[in-house]
Amino acid sequence: MAEPLRGAVFVHGAGAGGWEWGAWARVFEAAGLCVAAPDLRAGPDGLAATSLADYSAQVAGWLGAVPRPRLLAGASLGGLLAAMNAGAADALVLFNPMPPAGLPDAPRRPAIVPWRRGASLAGTRRALPDADDAAALFAFRRWRDESGAALDQAQAGVAVPRPGVPVLVIASEHDDDVPPAASLALAHDWKATAWRLPGSHAGPLLGRDAACLAGRVLDWACACGRDFSPETVRD
Repeated sequence: MAEPLRGAVFVHGAGAGGWEWGAWARVFEAAGLCVAAPDLRAGPDGLAATSLADYSAQVAGWLGAVPRPRLLAGASLGGLLAAMNAGAADALVLFNPMPPAGLPDAPRRPAIVPWRRGASLAGTRRALPDADDAAALFAFRRWRDESGAALDQAQAGVAVPRPGVPVLVIASEHDDDVPPAASLALAHDWKATAWRLPGSHAGPLLGRDAACLAGRVLDWACACGRDFSPETVRD
């Protein structure tokens, strides 16, 4: 008999925090799962010196604190970090992920990307056309500055093997940060399930339909065919 899903780890995108998974955490917790959605932290030498490896190590630590079988989900930069840690998960969900192949046309970033300092409510509202006013205000108050080094490393590309677990890739049709074609290409290469949805880059997490989408993903994770038996699930 398959063992039911017991835990979920959510990895946020660049410039955001675990708060962007609020609707998702409530849905998964209501289903009885142990949920972790912490904030990524600057490395020991400060934000400007924080690397992709620093962030990846944090994700590995979060996974170790959540029971198996466990779902690992990540959005944008968090999607790449999730893919880098897929070996410690039992199912993987990537939302508009920065592709392992990189984004070669993306500009280099300053040492610290001033998303907190440069944020405006109007700009946040434009970035979240599928969110309501309350969600946009909530996000505007919580954006944070980001490590340019980590973003440059992600944009340059990272060698990530094809995961050995079920994978779902979600691509937003109106994503202005990660081309939906890149997400769909990744799904094709990894023989993953792909869902193409309307909406913006952060819409799956912060949009009006976030809770509904969370329920759909939870259903997918519970019925994806993975045998979460004690023989195949190991810490």
